[in-house]
Amino acid sequence: MHIQEWLATVPALSVYLLVALVIGLESLGIPLPGEIVLVSAAILAATQDHIDPFVLGACASIGAIVGDSIGYLIGRKGGRPLLAWAGRKFPKHFGPDHVAMAEAKFDKWGMWAVFFGRFIALLRIFAGPLAGVLKMPYWKFLIANVLGGVIWAGGTTALIYTVGLVAEPWLKRFQYWGLGAAVLFGIGSFLLMKHRAKKAAAAREAAEAEAESPVAATAD
Repeated sequence: MHIQEWLATVPALSVYLLVALVIGLESLGIPLPGEIVLVSAAILAATQDHIDPFVLGACASIGAIVGDSIGYLIGRKGGRPLLAWAGRKFPKHFGPDHVAMAEAKFDKWGMWAVFFGRFIALLRIFAGPLAGVLKMPYWKFLIANVLGGVIWAGGTTALIYTVGLVAEPWLKRFQYWGLGAAVLFGIGSFLLMKHRAKKAAAAREAAEAEAESPVAATAD
């Protein structure tokens, strides 16, 4: 069976539920490729008539908002011990350097770290739980969460769907390439944030070393 024929047999409901579930779990704080799944589903909607992009965008938005809200409640209840536990379980995602970078963004942007974090791969995992740990007022969190979730999910779906319609003839011939491009986009976004986390960690270590220098000099 040709891939185009196989994709046509995928139930639309399964796609909607998968997108909402993966994005919701990622927003809750579980490191999953939510953006890759959403981009791939939007490409699929552009090439398959039975998948409605409006329903897809709505499901992605609901998953993002609900997942972030649950993450906020978990973070508020678990506090910093929760981050320490997550750092031991998922050192590549919740290690000290990643947490330090996320906290720096929250210190700089406040509630809007939740909004802007929705558009950044690594912060998307942290935003909800960290807002809870830092005890951000829920009404502030909710405003940024809803705005960020709707604009990110709806905007990404609309953009990729529109591009997919323009490139539909090409995508129908090279679906694997189209999905591969979506995967590479998500991986590239994650690697960029990982690089920034390392830079933030290096800057923090340099600042700590500089702060300790006068103390050492005084002791001498």
